[in-house]
Amino acid sequence: MRKSLLTTLILVVTATACVPTGKYDAAVADAERAKVSLRESRAEAERRLVAKDAELQTLKGSIRDAEARCARTLAELETTGDAALGCSKALDEATAMNAQLRAELERLGKDADALLSAKGALAASLEQAKARLEELRRAQVAAEARAGLFRDVALRLKRMVDAGELQILLRSGRMVLVLPTDVLFDSGRTKVKPRGREALGQVAAVLATVQDRRFQVAGHTDDEPIRFSGFVSNFELSAERGLAVVAFLIESGMRPETLSAAGYGEFDPIVANDSAEHRAQNRRIEITVQPNIDEFVAVPLPR
Repeated sequence: MRKSLLTTLILVVTATACVPTGKYDAAVADAERAKVSLRESRAEAERRLVAKDAELQTLKGSIRDAEARCARTLAELETTGDAALGCSKALDEATAMNAQLRAELERLGKDADALLSAKGALAASLEQAKARLEELRRAQVAAEARAGLFRDVALRLKRMVDAGELQILLRSGRMVLVLPTDVLFDSGRTKVKPRGREALGQVAAVLATVQDRRFQVAGHTDDEPIRFSGFVSNFELSAERGLAVVAFLIESGMRPETLSAAGYGEFDPIVANDSAEHRAQNRRIEITVQPNIDEFVAVPLPR
């Protein structure tokens, strides 16, 4: 009886220690499926990484092409002299912004995992980069147009510049024609003198041929108080002189819709009013060639 009891105990222990064949096979099948799923997930991640890398390389190529075009344009502008170089200032700034963007994209390109996890943000950055490249292209075209306009006007009015009757400047990216009021007007008067009419006639003949531009005519005075002219202040005198020049330019063939007048009095001097020579420089008429709105480069907003 004792021997039978021992045999029964051995059979019970053996039965509880073994795993059923069905459960083992199911576990093996689950493991195989998990391996297949893992391989498929890894392959999909690799495909997405390759696609994103190709898209990034394409964008880098576009940026390199844009930089090469900008470099060629800047090299051409350098030959126009110091004055024409002022026209490329906005393009230089835009090119620097583009270089910053390219550096940021290269940094992102080194971390492929981060690119995959931030797919939406990368897509938005790509669109912003494309838009920025288009703005740079427009800025390049505008800079070339401004440089060409400056050269053309300066060449056609060279005789007046050489005679000291006219200055042509670049100020804040705008072309400014400066005529001394002593040539145009008698002291305290707003009627254009014969010599002034001749000078303004030559200027009008050139500016009338400039297409798609507007011009602001601004009067400026020195700081000497009004005495005998009958005007209340230098503001009124400078404004009336600006209007008188506008009227003569229209009479000389310029279109009225391209002209506007302003008066700054003594409050926008180009030199200190500390000598007779400096006061004479401050008494002037400025004709500013106004930029078109599409020539401005958009400034990215801070995030």
